[in-house]
Amino acid sequence: MTWDWQVFLNDDGSGRTYLAWMFNAWGWTLAVAACAWVVAMVTGSVVGTVRTLPNSPWLTRLANVWIELFRNVPLLVQIFLWYFVVPKVFPFMQKVPSFLLVVLALGFFTSARIAEQVRAGVQSLPRGQRYAGMAMGFTTAQTYRYVILPMAFRIILPPLTSESMNLLKNSSVAFAVSIAELTMFAMQAQEETSRGIEIYLAVTLLYAISAFAVNRAMSMVERRVRIPGYIVAGAPGGGH
Repeated sequence: MTWDWQVFLNDDGSGRTYLAWMFNAWGWTLAVAACAWVVAMVTGSVVGTVRTLPNSPWLTRLANVWIELFRNVPLLVQIFLWYFVVPKVFPFMQKVPSFLLVVLALGFFTSARIAEQVRAGVQSLPRGQRYAGMAMGFTTAQTYRYVILPMAFRIILPPLTSESMNLLKNSSVAFAVSIAELTMFAMQAQEETSRGIEIYLAVTLLYAISAFAVNRAMSMVERRVRIPGYIVAGAPGGGH
C-alpha cells in the first residue's frame, strides 16, 4: 500500500486544492455545530427548567412531550422532516436555507437531552436552596435565576461536555441535505481521487481535533466555576 498525501495539493476542478476544500468543509462543520449548540442550550435550559417548576402541571406536560418527541425519533429522520416535510406544511419555510434547517433539527434533537440534564441538576439540589431564595423575598423566576440555575449548571457541566462533543459528531449527518461539511467532502473527494485512506484519515483527524478542543474548553469552564467542597448527593462519598 502506498500513501499519496500529495492528493490534497491537487486541483479539485474548481480552481482550489482539496486541502482548501477540506478546510472550508471543516468551517461548515464547526458552524453547524456551534449554531446548533446555541439552539440546544437555550431550548434545553428552558424545557428542563419548566419540568421542575412547582404547580405548573400543563407546562410540565408540554415539556415532557417535547423531550419524548425529539429524543425518541432518530436524528436523520428529523433532519429529513425539517428539510422535506416542514416546508411543505408551512410554505414560508421554503425560503429558509438548508443550513438553518439542519441547525434547528440538530439543536432541537440535542435540546431534549440537555433538558433532562438540566432537570436532573435542579432536582439534585437540596430543597433548602429554593427555600433560601423564597426567604429572601425572591419570586420563583428570581430564585431560579439567582440561586437554583447557577448551582445546577455547575453540577451538570461534565455531562454537558459529553453532549457538546456528541453534537459536534452528530453534525456529520448534515451531508444528507447537501451541507458542504466534512463528511460530504470526504465522500465526494474519495470518489474523485480514489484516495479514500488519506481523505478519511485527514477528516478523522479534524473531527478528533475539534472534539478535543471542545473537551478542553468545557473542562476549563468547569474548573473556573467549580464550587469548592460541593459534592452532588448520590455521588461516591456524596453529601452536601
